[in-house]
Amino acid sequence: MKTTIDLPDDLYRRAKIKAVEQSTTLKDLLIASLTEAVHATARTAVTAAHADRRSRRRLVSGYAELVAAGAFAAGTDSSTILDEERGAR
Repeated sequence: MKTTIDLPDDLYRRAKIKAVEQSTTLKDLLIASLTEAVHATARTAVTAAHADRRSRRRLVSGYAELVAAGAFAAGTDSSTILDEERGAR
């Protein structure tokens, strides 16, 4: 499908230079950029849905307190901490 868009002169020049640097055409550069933008929007929507689902889940007793205390800030595996917590009971 053909379409016409008005680009600011500076944007057009920078895009044309980028296309030449990548050994491609302006058309292919625009298609790739638009495709990435559309996919990024879809990924954002999926990520938001997962975040909403995570916010509604119930946490194992004591886990919320560990998170609030920064127990996982250093990259500690949560299963290790929970196992230690259970073992202490």
